[in-house]
Amino acid sequence: MDRVKPKKFWNTKRISIIGGSVLLATFLIYQFFFADKRSKLNVEQDKLTVSTVKQGKFDEFIVVTGVVQPLKTIQLDAIVGGYVTEKLIEGGNMVKQGDILLRLENQSLKLSFLQSETEASRLVNDLQNTRQNLKVARFTLQKTLSDLDFQLDQAKDAHERNVKLYKDKVIPEADYLKTKRDYEKLVRQREIEIESQKYQEENARMQISQLEGTLANTQKNVSLWRQTLDNLVVKAPVSGLLSSMNVEVGSNINQGQNIGQIDDLNGFKMRVSVDEHYISRIFVGLQGSMEFNGKDYGLKIIKIYPEVLSGRFEVDMQFDKGAPELIKRGQSAPIRLQLGQPSQATLLPSGGFFSETGGNWVYVVSEDGKRAVKRNITLGRKNPEYFEVLEGLKPGEKVITSSYENFGDNEVLEF
Repeated sequence: MDRVKPKKFWNTKRISIIGGSVLLATFLIYQFFFADKRSKLNVEQDKLTVSTVKQGKFDEFIVVTGVVQPLKTIQLDAIVGGYVTEKLIEGGNMVKQGDILLRLENQSLKLSFLQSETEASRLVNDLQNTRQNLKVARFTLQKTLSDLDFQLDQAKDAHERNVKLYKDKVIPEADYLKTKRDYEKLVRQREIEIESQKYQEENARMQISQLEGTLANTQKNVSLWRQTLDNLVVKAPVSGLLSSMNVEVGSNINQGQNIGQIDDLNGFKMRVSVDEHYISRIFVGLQGSMEFNGKDYGLKIIKIYPEVLSGRFEVDMQFDKGAPELIKRGQSAPIRLQLGQPSQATLLPSGGFFSETGGNWVYVVSEDGKRAVKRNITLGRKNPEYFEVLEGLKPGEKVITSSYENFGDNEVLEF
């Protein structure tokens, strides 16, 4: 006799359905609450540059290029104009102070010199004539006064006799008055003659003084014209290398025109071009260093040229302990220009990442080394080797420092 068996609740089908539902619910809960929803990108780790953040001394410096130049360069400018009749030394040769470099010709200067000499000679003659006239006038005065004194003595004697005779009433009053007037006339005439001669002598002395002043100035002009003519012979003002001579025989030179330069080879400096971004931080005395033939040489800024051309300006740097041996004019070398004092900081090696992020974020490699995650950071100063990390990174962490150009906006890089 058949019996009806009761159905089991936990049969295979039901277990399968419930189990699948639980798994599906668990997956949905994980995806909704726990799954990593950040955008990801698979990359090849061996094509990346990974650098380690470290704690160390931060040197704030920039690397600039310097060109070797003589410590002193003397520009040769034409003191006077003229055309070149003779060129004795070519550029590129050593010269000694006083060596003749060029001879010039200028007829106008020579004519002016002759006119000045002629004028000086005329003034000398005028001065001699005036002095001679003064001497003659003095002799004439002495002769005139001598004659007047003789006549005055005679008139005085006659007048004194007539005074006595008139008192004794021997002569008439008319004779007395006549000798009196004659005497007084001669006294007055002598006084007038003295005054006249005094005026003439003062006037002559004034003319002599004026002529002497004019002659002195004219002689100075003659001396200046003579020096000007001497400048038609161009000489080396110092000893050194005549590095250039930009004139040829027959060419015309204007006054003040640059005709060449002489380099003083007793020392060298470095002419350095610096980006205008640093112009506010560059000052005279700022230190730097350069390597030459395996040795380091200290330098300091001695002059700043304020003119900015094409976004750059120039400075001159002098060697602290003398220029390196065998260094030559025109050589170029990198110079490490120190902008600040060294200080302890968290350091991130520089790299191509900065051009895409501006230093605002980086990809930090996880501890297991399987991925790199985007993280916001703050950077401070920089030099050609390191960035100063202010926030967001700790020493020992690893950061992708190569270019991020192909990573897009993905937040996680899977290796």
